[in-house]
Amino acid sequence: MTSHESEVRRGTLYGAAAYLLWGVFPLYFPLLRPAGAIEILLHRVVWSLAVCLVLVVVLRTWREVDAVLHSPRALGMLAVAAAVIAVNWGTYIYGVNSGQVVQASLGYFINPIVTVALGVLVLGERLRRAQWVAIAIGAVAVVVLTIDYGGPPWIALTLAFSFGVYGLVKNRVGRGVGALTSLTVETAVLAPVALVVLLWLGASGSSTFTTEGTSHALLLVTTGLVTAVPLLFFASAARRVPLTTIGLLQYLAPVLQFTIGVLVFRETMPPSRWAGFALVWTALVVLTADTLRSSRARARLARAAEAAAT
Repeated sequence: MTSHESEVRRGTLYGAAAYLLWGVFPLYFPLLRPAGAIEILLHRVVWSLAVCLVLVVVLRTWREVDAVLHSPRALGMLAVAAAVIAVNWGTYIYGVNSGQVVQASLGYFINPIVTVALGVLVLGERLRRAQWVAIAIGAVAVVVLTIDYGGPPWIALTLAFSFGVYGLVKNRVGRGVGALTSLTVETAVLAPVALVVLLWLGASGSSTFTTEGTSHALLLVTTGLVTAVPLLFFASAARRVPLTTIGLLQYLAPVLQFTIGVLVFRETMPPSRWAGFALVWTALVVLTADTLRSSRARARLARAAEAAAT
């Protein structure tokens, strides 16, 4: 096995580990009860920042963090990203802890379709025919699920669009800002507000951090590690494997979440809901097949150009 093949294999394992960890989040957040979604979100911000600061010191990446803090554009973009990811985190925690894991998984099934749509609406990208077909099927799926739920699946749509916008903003920041630096700055932006609200909850007697025992407090502290570890795995994967591989691995998380929702939490899945999910999965098959076909075509052109140059 060549060194390149070894790196790709290692990157694939890192990517799988990241998405598997994200996939089992529905089993983790219920452990944090009786804390509500807002309190869990606040602790997640504060303890994620603590973990990030330790890692920044250990890995000696403070110069990269300092560079972002002295760049008004990068700092402004990451502040927007921070606000959007806070909405995403809070919505996901609420969805899981309110017994709507299946709908939360739907958000991440829809997300690739939303990302493609945002590319058209915001960046003015031109889509291939298959991508338009995938978007159209996805739109029909949302209509079917809206009828099934008796209203728009707001948790799924909020998760899909918030994460799509988050990815769009991070794309505009540029690849020069690493995952650890980005998360450090984003949580640093949110932390002052999070700390103030946590102190207010404590003073008003609404906090569970000091009233539910040591084990509960320690579990809330672990939200920092639970946030940082899969993100670092993902960052390690992204440096080693092609984007098409990352694109395929990303489905591990919602598949696991959906499975947990149906088999572990026994959430209701009437035929109309299965129909809506089937449409979403069909759209993802179309989108993925088109992405793989396009990637192979680009690879062939690159090899042909290299051969012609030699």
